[in-house]
Formats: sequence, C-alpha cells, structure tokens
Amino acid sequence: MLDASECPPTFGVPEGMVTAIIAGGDNALRHAAEGAEDNAERGALDLDALAPNEKDVVCGIAASGRTPYVLGALRRAREAGCATLCVTSCPGGACDALSDIALSVDTGSEAVTGSTRLKAGTAQKMLLNMLTTCAMARIGLVRGNLMINVRPTNEKLRARATDMVARLGGVSHEEGARLLARAGDVPGALALLEAEGRI
Repeated sequence: MLDASECPPTFGVPEGMVTAIIAGGDNALRHAAEGAEDNAERGALDLDALAPNEKDVVCGIAASGRTPYVLGALRRAREAGCATLCVTSCPGGACDALSDIALSVDTGSEAVTGSTRLKAGTAQKMLLNMLTTCAMARIGLVRGNLMINVRPTNEKLRARATDMVARLGGVSHEEGARLLARAGDVPGALALLEAEGRI
C-alpha cells in the first residue's frame, strides 16, 4: 500500500496505475484484521473490483508464500489473463506456482519468531521499491538517477524539480525556477528549453 501510494507523487503517474489491495480492506492498515488473510474468495473478489485484464500485472505479497487471500487473488489474476508475480520469503511456496515470476527471498528466522513485519516485511518493501522504480525507469519517467516526472506539489518537491531543470537544462537555479513555474513540471520545462534550441 505504501509503495503504491508513493508512485503518483514520485513518478507523476495517474492514481490507479499502481494500486494495492489488502486483506481486511483499508481499515486493516490501522487495525489488525488477522482472520481476513484466510479468505481466498475475498482475495479474488477484491481483485475483481479492479476489473483486471491481460494488460495488467498482479503481484501477490505473502511472507509465507501460502496466504489464502493472496492465493485467491493470484488465481483470479491468472484467470483474467494478467501477468503474475509474487514477493515472498519462502521459496517454493504456493504463490511461486501461481506466478510467472517469483521473487522469493529467504530472509531466515525472525528475531521474534513469527513476526514477519521485521526481516520479511523489510525485504518485501525493498523489493517492491525496486520493482516500481525499475518499471518507472523503463517507461521513461527516470532520467539518469533523476525522477523527472515528480509532481512538484510541495516546497521540497518544487526545489527538487527546480534543481533537475537547472541541471538537465544547463541553466541557473533562478531560470530553472522560472521555467518550472511556467511549464508546471520538469518535462515541460525541458521541452521549453528544447523548443528554444537551448538543449
């Protein structure tokens, strides 16, 4: 959920391009809903609500590799013709068998037995960050190591975007800020410079 929510401001993609569902619904983000993960049918129904098709990629996330909710969603994704992958901490699990690509990292025993929010959860967050970052780079939203499609919606992001315009456009910071204000985003500011034959 966190990785999906970070994609629109970081990469400027539309809401819903990267989305997430969780056993127990959004309420489970703040209040534990342990039993919800045992319902495979609910996983399928929650995925159905997004109307998946053959143009979609569905990633199942389950530390054990066998969580029924995730398995139900992956089965439904395959029925809908989606590409499937999984992120787990138990190689060879049931999720692997339902996935075109299995990213199963054996993180070993947890410091507190069974508390997969520790090592397994941390490894999953890192893998998901890598997946979305690589995907966004592949579709042209990253130039070098710069997230050029960032939405400059606050002071920090406006400063970052201004720095990118100045750096990539070879202009002063002040001019970068003016171009960004005029265009609204980094690609637009660079397009202005290109139209003027300056880069």
